[in-house]
Amino acid sequence: MPEDKDKTTFDFARVFTRLVILLCALSLSLIAFSLRPVAKWASYQSICIEQESVKAPINWAVRKCNGRSKVYQVK
Repeated sequence: MPEDKDKTTFDFARVFTRLVILLCALSLSLIAFSLRPVAKWASYQSICIEQESVKAPINWAVRKCNGRSKVYQVK
């Protein structure tokens, strides 16, 4: 009858492990959700650089898309 004891005992280690996994999954989903604005900004930067690099060199397009084109203007 040792099998009956194993079935009826409450396994705290298993419950704790599942709780930790659930918390980790929740934390990772919150991190992924909070990075969405960064992904939108990166997409905008890529589109801007592609459009600007047609007219000018890539390094100037990167500066212009970052809003620093006036600082680096050659006079």
